[in-house]
Amino acid sequence: MNFIDYLKVAPQYILPKHFASTLMHWFMQIEQPWIKTSITKLMIKAFKIDVSEAKYEDLEFYINFNAFFTRALKAEARPIDNTPDAWCSPVDGLISQSQPINGNKMIQAKYHEYTTEALVGGDIEYAKRFQDGDSTVIYLSPKDYHRIHCPCDAKLVSMTYIPGDLFAVNPSTVKVVDGLFARNERLVIRFENDKSVFCLVMVGAIFVGSMETVWEGKITPEYKPTIQHWDYSDQDISFIKGDEIGRFNMGSTVVLLIPKNIMVELGQFAEKTPVKMGEFLSSYDIKIDVKPEVKPEVQPTITPSLNLNLKPDVEHHIKDDIKTYLKNKTENNPENNT
Repeated sequence: MNFIDYLKVAPQYILPKHFASTLMHWFMQIEQPWIKTSITKLMIKAFKIDVSEAKYEDLEFYINFNAFFTRALKAEARPIDNTPDAWCSPVDGLISQSQPINGNKMIQAKYHEYTTEALVGGDIEYAKRFQDGDSTVIYLSPKDYHRIHCPCDAKLVSMTYIPGDLFAVNPSTVKVVDGLFARNERLVIRFENDKSVFCLVMVGAIFVGSMETVWEGKITPEYKPTIQHWDYSDQDISFIKGDEIGRFNMGSTVVLLIPKNIMVELGQFAEKTPVKMGEFLSSYDIKIDVKPEVKPEVQPTITPSLNLNLKPDVEHHIKDDIKTYLKNKTENNPENNT
């Protein structure tokens, strides 16, 4: 952390961040052709956006700048990894933190800690499921693809909207603002599958015009003053690996949490590792301690004098076959001749 970081962040403490973000959302909806096309071209140049990956490369296709910013990509641009029992990256971005969770504590940056309870909005029982688990934080910059996809086959359990601040989530702010990811507005999305539960947190930020999901639509704006919760446990809302689940406008951050010993690799990435949506991220690491029982081969006990309760002529032939079997077995086994 240095003085330049403080200079970059200081104005955010006095800026009306929610109002600024609402204005940004309005601006991104402008449909006036010369405005939206001019701004789109400017942003493409400023952020070096690769338009060739877009499903529709013609800028006239997009009704407003927001439509371009949340554009769909060509299928071949982001193939979905098919490794069994593994996650793909849910987003494009840069891994800013990757770590084992120390009890309930996560490190945001040097000198800054926050807890899983704070991150998920004070749900202590749910946070306990990630005690000593693993986590990864992925930062999406304005140049990145801004749709969020499911990292694996999973069922949606619930979602919680947690109101909060709207600091930027860039590297400078992460270094300066204490408890940033547990302080900013966010969506806590709970999933489960046959391996485990896991949590995906969409963290809002200044100028992120909106956050939305495919099952509830736009969540923000309007910015709500209280926590809101949606329970889907009695509904069958399921996704397969790579399905779209939501989107950001502009840049933001996704936090992934998983319980202890389920996916250790998730907490072991180097900082600033770039990822693309759909590429291999990490494998499940569930160890089964119970070894399968190995039963010794047992030779059947066959008794020639056994009463088979069959018709006399059938029983006679079967007994002859048994005697022949035992005779051949004795002759072919040298140990029985000693």
